[in-house]
Amino acid sequence: MTLESVRTQAPMEPSVPPLAGGGVPGLGHGWKLARDPLGFLTRLRDDGDVVRLRIGPKTLYAVTSPELAGALALSTDFQIGGALWESLEDLLGKQGVATSNGPLHRRQRRAIQPAFRLEAIPAYGPVMAEEAHALVERWRSGAALDATTEAFRVAVRVATRCLMRGSYMDARAERICAALTTLFSGMYQRMVLPLGPLYRLPLPANREFNRALADLHLLVDEIVADRRASGQKPDDLLTALLEAKDENGEAIGEQEIHDQVVAIITAGSETVGSMVMSLLKVLTEHPDQGDKIRDEVKTVVGDRPVAFEDVRKLTYTAHVIVETMRLHPAVWILTRRAVADTQLGGYRIPAGADIVYSPYAIQRDPRSYERHLEFDPDRWLPERAKEVPKHAMTPFGVGNRKCPGDHFSMAELTLLTAAMASAYRFEQAPGSEPGPRIGITLRPRRLLLRALPR
Repeated sequence: MTLESVRTQAPMEPSVPPLAGGGVPGLGHGWKLARDPLGFLTRLRDDGDVVRLRIGPKTLYAVTSPELAGALALSTDFQIGGALWESLEDLLGKQGVATSNGPLHRRQRRAIQPAFRLEAIPAYGPVMAEEAHALVERWRSGAALDATTEAFRVAVRVATRCLMRGSYMDARAERICAALTTLFSGMYQRMVLPLGPLYRLPLPANREFNRALADLHLLVDEIVADRRASGQKPDDLLTALLEAKDENGEAIGEQEIHDQVVAIITAGSETVGSMVMSLLKVLTEHPDQGDKIRDEVKTVVGDRPVAFEDVRKLTYTAHVIVETMRLHPAVWILTRRAVADTQLGGYRIPAGADIVYSPYAIQRDPRSYERHLEFDPDRWLPERAKEVPKHAMTPFGVGNRKCPGDHFSMAELTLLTAAMASAYRFEQAPGSEPGPRIGITLRPRRLLLRALPR
């Protein structure tokens, strides 16, 4: 074959991705996604960079490499959509920043971004520190701790006090926690086992789901109504939403305000709360990490309580948080929908197709990480972090769907972790179940702990 003949050959047509093995008649791969989703998604890399899945009668495409996951998230050929987002619409609605696309999403990002800009974060510092130290003080009784309740309570209080500038009662925070626990479990089941009409039957699980959904939406209406009745306009995210204008200069609709508040509460409580639980699990299973954090806090802070101003200096603490996010990501599964006939990794993806990828699987891939299952915060030292492939670690997402609250969340988690680890060692209490609980987010199933004063 001559060089000229090679040049004149037509480019190869994109092919159809291979079908993943292990499908079950009738349910396809949905059964495996329901039974062992983490193991199933992790093993898909062995089938290829892009593979086909069958969920009931529907074909999905799974992306397993960091390079293609990044391309998927950044390409305009794909948008938010698919079974994950459809299952979330009952909770988040269709007019919030989490589920919207196109011009609406861009306008909503512009409306909320000022509340999360880097220079705005220090104003939230006193609230974050106050809640972190209040958490530590509550644990001095020595009683067994339910990490689920404690983690979500502090996450909800920080989110509502910082972004909505209201001191909400613990009972209201606990309503949010209880509702989201039920909803995120039920939504994952609806995503992987799309049984349609069966979820409308008056079965106990369906009734519990519907009660939780109604209570959360009622709670949001209460928050908005309370702010309007107060006549106050603090410089916070809720005020920005109530005064936001649409493309025509008109006030945005009530439904959009409602959906935006739901998205803020959900992201600020479910994902951060899940990460606090996973950090407590890490401090329990790796007590040496707690010792190192305690030593760093002592060096940076001395004998005074840790404060927001210390966050930038707590580099080892931040590395522990990032490594926890790598091995135990709260957001462990994501989906996109193709808006046009396109291709990915040399494979044909038809318009309307749904694509799934798993940060959990990508962040544990031995082809991207040495000793991939070992908890090693030092892998995030600058000289080692550059060895991690691009898009192999994106805990807050990339592109225009990147979480706007990434700096907010890291500051919050750093303060909480520093306060917890410098005050206590942790051990599991009887009845604790530290294994993963699979829902829309990932967290320990039931983490019961004893906090032992240092």
